[in-house]
Amino acid sequence: MADTAIAVTGLGLVTPAGIGTAASWAGVRAGRPAAALDPALDGNPVRISCRVPDWDPDALLGARRAHRLDRFSQFALVAAREAITDAGLDPATWDGARVGVVLGCADGGPGTVEDQHRVLVELSPDRVSPLLLPMQLPNMLAGQTAMEFGATGPNLVVATACASGTTAIGVARDLLLLDRCDVVLTGGSEAMITPLVMAGFARMGTLSRRTDDPAAASRPFDADRDGFVAGEGAGVLVLERSADARARGARVRAGVAGYGASADAHHVTSPHPDGIGLESAMRAALADAGCLPSDVGHVNAHGTATRLNDLAEARVVHRVLGDPLVTSTKGVTGHLLGAAGAVEAAFTVLSLEEQVVPPTANLDVPDPACEVKVAATATGTRFDLALSSSMGFGGQNAVLAFAAA
Repeated sequence: MADTAIAVTGLGLVTPAGIGTAASWAGVRAGRPAAALDPALDGNPVRISCRVPDWDPDALLGARRAHRLDRFSQFALVAAREAITDAGLDPATWDGARVGVVLGCADGGPGTVEDQHRVLVELSPDRVSPLLLPMQLPNMLAGQTAMEFGATGPNLVVATACASGTTAIGVARDLLLLDRCDVVLTGGSEAMITPLVMAGFARMGTLSRRTDDPAAASRPFDADRDGFVAGEGAGVLVLERSADARARGARVRAGVAGYGASADAHHVTSPHPDGIGLESAMRAALADAGCLPSDVGHVNAHGTATRLNDLAEARVVHRVLGDPLVTSTKGVTGHLLGAAGAVEAAFTVLSLEEQVVPPTANLDVPDPACEVKVAATATGTRFDLALSSSMGFGGQNAVLAFAAA
């Protein structure tokens, strides 16, 4: 039986599938790919991305507030606002000293850095914005969230590359178990679709180059995959001790039953070919949850659509868990990098609530080398335990186990 001492009571999402949890989940359930040609990347080797549609920060946050925030902080505040409302909490009445913020991102605000570098080169140092550092520093993600909602408890940003969002949720869970706080806003946010960052990814050979058919570019576990599509957005979860949540009459959406983390200590960008590190994290999450591999009914995979990632991850899932139903929601959203784990954790909670595994978009011909059962269509099934796994550059791995409420 899974340990569900920690509860998810609120969800907030800003993703390429839509703004808000309902819109994001509807897009993922329908398997609607969000990838499109990106005019901001004209001249780059790869011009495909998954942007948040209809993003209007002035309307959502107010023009003055939005102007003082990098895009990655804007995403987080909108997602956090939805998550807090969903949890039925009121920041005006909570004890801020008992509210923590633990968020993840891979790179802070590269868009602000690139913009201000142009000002430096084309104009003068005197024209560089005094907001440069307050906007782009990675820790401002948690700092701005705390200021917005009066959360004066533990406050940190974790950076484990594309595992950051998952790592953040694991750390948040530990803070609650240690009684360092009573409520934690946790998850991740990322806005790295800039010409410089995308040129770097392209030079590494990690991006799909299916420019002639952008909607089909992100194809996890498909035999014809050729790399990931970069996405942007945020996912924020509200975590509380289950006993506290039930005492105040809150809706418990799922339990955070287990967490495991590890390092490959193998390569700066490539996962260990046999997934040794990911296997360690997955087994640790199961042990933490007090569950057996056979208890797992669904895995929301990292599934980036790169050759090496999908193969290594499939080997681990097959070796450790056997034959659970696997999906990668990156076929719809693209790869949200440091926010990916947080967004996919939220999708895992929704899968448990609705007892449905969303499709892996663009899975036309499953790669026979990936010996896992990948959902090509939305599939209803009964399961009480699901995993969400993440892997990051540097060989950092993190796995969360979620239990049905």
